[in-house]
Amino acid sequence: MKNPEKYALPIQQKPLIPLAFCGKKPWRSKSILLAGDVGGTKTNLALFKIEENEIFLLSEKSYKTKDYTSLLEVMHNFLGKNSLKIDIISLGIAGPIHQGKVRGTNFSWEIDSDELIREFNTTYVFLINDMEANAYGLAALQKKDLYQLKPGAKIHGNAAIISPGTGLGEAGLYWDGKEYHPFATEGGHSYFSPKTDLDLEIWQYFYQKYEHVSWERLLSGQGIHDLYKLLRNVSREKESDGLKLKMAKGNPPAVITETAMEGTDLVCIETLDLFVRFLAIECSQVALKLKATGGIYIGGGILPKIIKGINKNVFRDNFVSSDRMNSLLQMVPVHLVLNERTALLGAAFYGAMSCEKI
Repeated sequence: MKNPEKYALPIQQKPLIPLAFCGKKPWRSKSILLAGDVGGTKTNLALFKIEENEIFLLSEKSYKTKDYTSLLEVMHNFLGKNSLKIDIISLGIAGPIHQGKVRGTNFSWEIDSDELIREFNTTYVFLINDMEANAYGLAALQKKDLYQLKPGAKIHGNAAIISPGTGLGEAGLYWDGKEYHPFATEGGHSYFSPKTDLDLEIWQYFYQKYEHVSWERLLSGQGIHDLYKLLRNVSREKESDGLKLKMAKGNPPAVITETAMEGTDLVCIETLDLFVRFLAIECSQVALKLKATGGIYIGGGILPKIIKGINKNVFRDNFVSSDRMNSLLQMVPVHLVLNERTALLGAAFYGAMSCEKI
C-alpha cells in the first residue's frame, strides 16, 4: 500500500467506546504485528506496523476457511516471500481458547500458540476468542460505524456484543466505572426455548434435525435456510422457478434475505421477520443476564447486509417483552456494527496493547 491506513490506538484519545487494555502503552515502534480474524466462513489476515500510538495497515487478505486444511497453510499463503520479521501474532478465533489452544467450533482446524511460536520464530503469540476480538474492536469505531436499531437511555453500565454469522457469537463487557473489560462466553450454544405454537413447531423441526436446539441453530446463516425450509413446507406456498434457480446457484441464506428485502416472496419475508424476532429475543435475554444498560452491539456478517429489511417495530416489541423487567429493557440501546474490520482491528489492538513487552 502506497498510503497505508492508520488506526489510532486507544491510549490518550477518547474513543467512542472506552475499552480497558492490559497495557497502557503500545509495543515499541517499528514492531510488525500479524493480526487475524479466524472464523468458519472466512479467515481475514492483516499485517500492521506499530508507530508510537498508531498502527499502520501494511497488507490484508481474506480467505475461505474451508478451502484450507490449517491456519498455518493460510498464514504461509498470506506471507508468501515476505521478508518482514513478525514480532507479534494476535488472533481472534471462533472457538473456546484453553491454555493457548483451540479447535474451531464450525471448522476443523486445531490451533496451538506454541506451534505458531516455533513456526514463525516469534515469542509473542496471543489467541483470544473471536467475540473478545469483536469487543476490543469497538474501540476503533466511529459514529458512522454504528446504526441505531433501538434507542435507549444514555447511562453507563455493562454491555454485550452478539454476532450472527456462520455461528452465533456472544461476549460481555464489564463496566468498571471508566472502561469496558471484554470477556468471552459461549452463550450462543445455550438452549432455545419456544414461546408460541409456531416456536414449538420450529423447536420440533430443529430437534429432529440437530437434537440440540441452540440459539446458534436459529441465529446463523444455516438457521435462516432451515427456517425458510420449514416455513415453505408449512405454508405450502410454491417456490418460484426463478427463486429455485437463484437458490441453486447462490448462497441460500443470502438469496432468502435479498428476496425478502425485494418483497417478492411471502415465505422469504416471513423468514426474515422471524429471524429478526428471534434475534430480538436473544438480545433481550443477554441484556437481562448481564444487566447491559450500556448497550447491546450486534456484529457479524449478516445484519449489515439486511438493514433495509429489518422491521424495527418487530425488533423493539420482542426486545422489550419481559414483563416486570420491561422498564430496564427500555433503557438498553441496541446498535448494529457496520465496520467489517471490527474483529480484525480488535485482535490487532489487543496484540499491540498487550502487557508483555519486547
